[in-house]
Amino acid sequence: MTIHDRARAAWSDIPLPNVPESFRRIFVRELRLPARIGVYAEEKLRPQDVIIDLELWVRETPQAAIGGNGPLDYADVVCYDGLVQRTKALLAEGHIDLVETMAERLAALCLEDSRVRRVRVCVEKPAAIPEAAGAGVEIERYRR
Repeated sequence: MTIHDRARAAWSDIPLPNVPESFRRIFVRELRLPARIGVYAEEKLRPQDVIIDLELWVRETPQAAIGGNGPLDYADVVCYDGLVQRTKALLAEGHIDLVETMAERLAALCLEDSRVRRVRVCVEKPAAIPEAAGAGVEIERYRR
């Protein structure tokens, strides 16, 4: 066996990487909404603003991925206005103690759509620390 034969044999044993899926990234940036959030007594008295960023990696529809012409129908896209309306509904459900809890609930809400493969959620309380522009949490979750 020549060195070339051994090299070919060695290369044939290396598994090929998975071919990546085609994705579309949908986002809503700096969504400012009133929310009942916080663990301190004064935070439980009235709503305060939160700033929410949502980023969703959505599997492309087969015709968009293959043809490159983009989605052909409104039903083929994840609607960012729908995300905002569902976010508002989630915040209207009542008080949430932690920004971490709010971020997890928002991520779960985004992943309800089976086309969403990955989501990044940032929840920020701009008035939490007077000396800072904001404080909060950012999480990423993936469909399993």
